[in-house]
Amino acid sequence: MSQLIVYGLLLLCLLTAVAIVRLRNLFAAVILMGIYSLVMAMIWTAMQALDVAFTEAAVGAGISTILMIGALVHTGSKEKVREKERRGPHWPSFITVVLTGALLIYGTFDMPALGDPNARVHQGVAAYYKSQESQHRTHAPNTVTAVLASYRGFDTMFETAVIFVAGAGMILLLRREETDDDETPDDEALAGAPPVEGEAAA
Repeated sequence: MSQLIVYGLLLLCLLTAVAIVRLRNLFAAVILMGIYSLVMAMIWTAMQALDVAFTEAAVGAGISTILMIGALVHTGSKEKVREKERRGPHWPSFITVVLTGALLIYGTFDMPALGDPNARVHQGVAAYYKSQESQHRTHAPNTVTAVLASYRGFDTMFETAVIFVAGAGMILLLRREETDDDETPDDEALAGAPPVEGEAAA
């Protein structure tokens, strides 16, 4: 049953990705990208990769969506269609994507079955992370918190720094500098208005 759920979510991801590429409304594309990240987070949750699901939901659906919406405020929400793009797809790019996807799918054939206790990943440090000794050393309530906050603490810290730098860079690149031409319509109307009788007499 869980495999059917994962396959259904993967199909939904594929349809969402196609819709993102086809859309010309950039705001709708950004919202669909956030939905895509949420669906991917559900897939990681179904595959019991909760740390990856947490990162995907926080960064992919949260921070990235906010940054792109902030960029659309300055760039506009409509994409201009060029004359060359109306003739059809770019076939070399299409063939490259298909071949790359086929190679990636072929590589998954050598992967162990989902949940296989004899898989190599379960023979290393993963077993220690779930042991009582690990919980005693980290004082974490669950395995995900132990991995993210303790064993991968530096990795989580630098991921947060990357998000901060991305937000600061967006503000610096997209900010609008005030000039003398940025005069409000009210100021222009007051500048051209005739003086009041009391002011004229003075």
